[in-house]
Amino acid sequence: MTLRSGIYIVPTHQWYIERTVWLIAGFVLLGSTALAALVQPLWVLLVIATGLASITVSLTGFCVVGNVLHLLGFTPMLGRSAPTWRNLYFMQTDRWYLERRIYLAVGINISVALVLSLLHSPWWLLFTSFVGAAMVWFAATGYCIMANSLYWLGAEPRLAPERKAARDVAPGSRSQPAV
Repeated sequence: MTLRSGIYIVPTHQWYIERTVWLIAGFVLLGSTALAALVQPLWVLLVIATGLASITVSLTGFCVVGNVLHLLGFTPMLGRSAPTWRNLYFMQTDRWYLERRIYLAVGINISVALVLSLLHSPWWLLFTSFVGAAMVWFAATGYCIMANSLYWLGAEPRLAPERKAARDVAPGSRSQPAV
């Protein structure tokens, strides 16, 4: 395996479905974790729902929040190009590209931390807070520690960084790089 260098940053010029989902999921994680730690432990059910939704998106491509955003007029960057049943939003699941792996890793990390917080120590809720903060940071800046780790290990992104996309197009060429 060849290690890659450079920094992977997703486009931040618009609020597309996937970027907005990361923002909403991050705030839900932060809020529900704080409520579970400070108010009522049953708020962990919202953390569980977020983790399961993230795993479901990675495995099936279906995202409830993504569909609501689609109905509100947000455009997808990782949506399937073929029309789907009743024009629903489904993330592409043709191969395990970097962004799809992020959804799976986030769901697994949240689930493991949640089980550890319930069975071992509530301090594990700090990890779900970290994941939530990282998701908000990712949506706001386009930079994610986990995404860069996967990128350096060779995972191929679908959301091409803006600088890379501009550099990959030869001068005078009419074709754009595939996203």
